Amino acid sequence: MSYPKTRQIPLDRERAALLFIDVQNFSVRRDGGEFKDIPDEEIAGAYGYYFDRLHKLALPNMQKLQRGFRKAGIEVMYTTIESLTLDGRDRGLDYKITGFNVPKGSRDGKVVDEIAPEGDEIVLPKSSSSVFVSTHIDYVLRNLGVSQIVLCGVLTDQCVESAVRDACDLNYLVTLAPDACATYTQERHDNSLRAIAGYCRQVNTDDLLAEIGQLD
Repeated sequence: MSYPKTRQIPLDRERAALLFIDVQNFSVRRDGGEFKDIPDEEIAGAYGYYFDRLHKLALPNMQKLQRGFRKAGIEVMYTTIESLTLDGRDRGLDYKITGFNVPKGSRDGKVVDEIAPEGDEIVLPKSSSSVFVSTHIDYVLRNLGVSQIVLCGVLTDQCVESAVRDACDLNYLVTLAPDACATYTQERHDNSLRAIAGYCRQVNTDDLLAEIGQLD
């Protein structure tokens, strides 16, 4: 039985999908549930880097990826933190301990307007760090004929990293777009990239767009 001998394989449009992770009002907006009760001075100190990277680098690159992958006819998908219930009783234990509950149907659970889904693009609500644990994404991807996944979103070292590892173990070829990801510090971002280097290709936005023939 033949199998790839390297992860450094360019994307095949017919076998690829782009997945945005947790790019939603809850975790990206200043008034989202994760940050709304935090004083401004604490936001500036503890989360200033995060919001700066999001708005100056990560979100613009996500928009470029979304445009390019749509134009190339490649599946664009999203996962967001969102409970299946209003009170969050279905959440995983980690989210219960952390205090994360994004109620079913709430504004916090919606993808941010900058990269809002169009048409029948697939959005999968999750209630755990890894989208592969609390959704049927593996089943969906296989039904779509996808074997190569491009990942980006937030947080680099939490939900994004969890998805990279799980996708790799489920036999997907994984590509991470580091410049379309964000976490709370540059150190955390860089440490995560080093930790998952053995699980995925790491290719920046413009190089990915050139690879699929959609560089502006």
